Amino acid sequence: MDLSKIKTLIDFVGRSNITELSVTEKDVTVRIFRTSPGQEAAAETQQEAGSTTSLAQDAGADTPSRPEKTYAVEAPVFGVLHRTPAPGEPPFVAIGDEVEEGQTLFIIEAMKVFNTIAAPRSGRITHLTEIDDGEVETGDLLAEIA
Repeated sequence: MDLSKIKTLIDFVGRSNITELSVTEKDVTVRIFRTSPGQEAAAETQQEAGSTTSLAQDAGADTPSRPEKTYAVEAPVFGVLHRTPAPGEPPFVAIGDEVEEGQTLFIIEAMKVFNTIAAPRSGRITHLTEIDDGEVETGDLLAEIA
């Protein structure tokens, strides 16, 4: 693969919303990653307190939970959602886990490109999609962080 093709691929990743690109030509594979903090692939929105499944509700608590400000992590692209880094490995996160801003939550595979979905903020995972190795649409709710 020549240098001009590699530069074109780098420019493509820089202009798009993808965070990782892997291209193989003959015996050469080029992988390009984007990890700058301002380029996170997760959307941040505020949800109403009653619109999510919370830890207190999952645990069967009898007392009503007080309203929490939650942030939705939505699918930025259509593709296959992976909750684990590789088959047979534990998931990136589970309900109740404390996460740091920028921590990997999911991977969405779209056209052989693996897009890392990062936490938009630090907090506790209060909701996770049940989809794993299945298709998601752009804007689908993947997780909520309180």
